[in-house]
This record gives sequence, C-alpha cells and structure tokens, in this order.
Amino acid sequence: MSMNDPLGDMLTRIRNSQMRGKSSVVSPASKVRAWVLDVLVAEGYVRGYEPITGADGHPALRIELKYFDGVPVIRELKRVSTPGRRVYSGVKDIPQVRQGLGVAIVSTPRGVMSDAQARSANVGGEVLCTVF
Repeated sequence: MSMNDPLGDMLTRIRNSQMRGKSSVVSPASKVRAWVLDVLVAEGYVRGYEPITGADGHPALRIELKYFDGVPVIRELKRVSTPGRRVYSGVKDIPQVRQGLGVAIVSTPRGVMSDAQARSANVGGEVLCTVF
C-alpha cells in the first residue's frame, strides 16, 4: 500500500495517530505530501510540520496533530484520486465538502491548493483528498 500510494499512506498515518490521540506522527517526506500539509496547516486541520531525518535515515516529516477539547480537529480525511483511479475536476466541478464546511485539496497547474483557492484562481485539477 504505502509504496503504491505515498499520499494515501500519509493520510492513513494521520487518521490512525489521531484515533490513538497521539500529538504527532512521522511520514516519509515528499513534495506532494508537504504541499498537502501546507493546505492542512493553512486550513487549520493540523498544527504544523517539520522536516526531520527518519529512523531509516531518509527525509521525513513530523506532523503536529491538532485537537479541540481532546477531540481530533479532523473528523474525516478521505483519499479521492488514487494511483489506480485518478479523479480530475474542471473548476466548475470541484466538489464542495459538507456544504463548504470541509475542504477538498486539489493539485492544479498553479500548485496544490484548497477547493476555494482553486475556484478563485479559476483552475481545476486532480482532487487529491477531502477533509472535514
């Protein structure tokens, strides 16, 4: 799983660590993973992240998880596009997550951004995941 879908692997690590109430989780580093984390930080779903050297000596990211009154801020984190089934949306078809309460993270020609940013930049792209 992890090698076929590195982003899906990171999302699963975040989900699992939050279920266990962990304060942080480590994921192998990659540009796409960092770009997705940038959106999660900007939208208030994770506290932040920092590049570290993983236990295996490879670059990794330590992700600081966020809780409110002891409850994970992220209620739902779903992979949309997968290596086996890519999902692309034109700007008019970018999904709204929970009537706009959640966020879709989209990889566009202008970078990885939230669905709201993609709409205002008038660009579509690959819908990587949704967060609520």
